[in-house]
Amino acid sequence: MRYMAEGIHLLLKVFVIIGAVLAVLPLLFLVSGVFMGETELGQLLFSGTDGGAGYTAWHMIPLYPTFQNIVELLFDTPEYYVLFWNSVKIVGVVIAGQLVFAVPAAWGLSRSGSRWAKLIFGLYMFCMILPFQVTMLSQYIVLNSLNMINTHWAIILPLMFSTFPIFIMYSAFEQVPDSVVEAARLDGAGSFRIFIYMAVPIAKRGIIAAVILGFLEYWNVVEQPVVFLKDKYLWPLSVYLPNVTEGSAGRAFTFALFSCVPSLIVFYVGRVILAEGISIGSAED
Repeated sequence: MRYMAEGIHLLLKVFVIIGAVLAVLPLLFLVSGVFMGETELGQLLFSGTDGGAGYTAWHMIPLYPTFQNIVELLFDTPEYYVLFWNSVKIVGVVIAGQLVFAVPAAWGLSRSGSRWAKLIFGLYMFCMILPFQVTMLSQYIVLNSLNMINTHWAIILPLMFSTFPIFIMYSAFEQVPDSVVEAARLDGAGSFRIFIYMAVPIAKRGIIAAVILGFLEYWNVVEQPVVFLKDKYLWPLSVYLPNVTEGSAGRAFTFALFSCVPSLIVFYVGRVILAEGISIGSAED
């Protein structure tokens, strides 16, 4: 039985390694494409298209490494910076708004034992599973009546009141011991002081996890900008990608890589807190 268990454990490791390699391969392709010249990319990507007789191929190591694509993006593509700061603005305001509205909402729902609070939280969970396609038309009608279509507020306002961060923070606030809250009340602390100086520090892992997950989601948001933003100068990075044609493939590769770098940095820096914050709800007191 011991050998069978070791064999199963080894097999699971092999499957995990294979899955990890398959997940990382697209990023490796992207990185290698950034350092290839347009001639090399054209030979690899377009040899089997446009009437060519060959096949589309790829190799991981550039034959003639160059930084030309990076230089062109950073110094000859001003629209990149416009879209980058659009993304920063949208994500920053959304997360700030969620910290203002979602944190108190999660705390209030987690501490209230009434049926109405549980009903509201259940309604929040139902809204969380609804895809954007279901609420798209109603959101468009409301935002259009508020004259917010084709403005960043059309993206920011609905996401600011998203239900997902409340779900994450709710579990974190549930870990605040009732005895600690009651002791603070006996010492004369009001509800606001208990929330700011006790609840938030205790639940900070869950709050940070919600912020990290929010950044990863909103930095890569696609559907809302496509539906609500008409002018391209308002677009975030996630919906803009130059046409991959012969002569512009290198810039497209570089744009895609630079677009995902902030997400990779945030995930790497917050990976430990993210894992701890998500697992709070399943942890035993």
